[in-house]
Amino acid sequence: MDKILLGSGNKKKLYELQNLLQKTSYNIITAKELDIILPEVIEDGNTYEENAAKKAIAFSQFSGLPSIADDSGLEVDALGGEPGIYSGRWSGEHGENQSRENNKKLLEQMQKVPQEKRTARFVCVIVMAINEKAVITVRGECPGTILSDFRGIGGFGYDPLFFVPEYNKTFAELGEIKNTISHRAQALKKFEKILAESCYEA
Repeated sequence: MDKILLGSGNKKKLYELQNLLQKTSYNIITAKELDIILPEVIEDGNTYEENAAKKAIAFSQFSGLPSIADDSGLEVDALGGEPGIYSGRWSGEHGENQSRENNKKLLEQMQKVPQEKRTARFVCVIVMAINEKAVITVRGECPGTILSDFRGIGGFGYDPLFFVPEYNKTFAELGEIKNTISHRAQALKKFEKILAESCYEA
């Protein structure tokens, strides 16, 4: 494959994926580099896998290139796995205030949960599609706990509340270390391995 399109409408997520994928030998490009605007895809699947596949297939059919898309979310045990696939739109807010309102809702719902029951995980599913078929699907997870207050200014989304005990830091405090241990990094490691061992023709 000469080129693989990396598709995402989330600029911060796109930047993070680009940084992780630029270390590979594949020619990963974005819609901006192709001077195209990717179609809006309604994420109405019941799983990360369904949503990621729907996006990857739509982007591949639109661009004519093998395409990568992901779906990710935060699963909090005390909340029965919520917000899960609805992580990005959990609060109902969109735009600049989306992350702030999502985090506000998380803090409110976790207010009475004791520390030992604040376990959670970030989940990321990455799918590569060629035309109308998903040819690679991988999942990565990173365990942690939910804090009762913000720590750190890096990252995005729920990062300032997601604490990794092994490093005694939140995702928002980890800097480049996040790119080696995150759910997205774990999924990409699996993706790279499968892609390197496979042979696909666009």
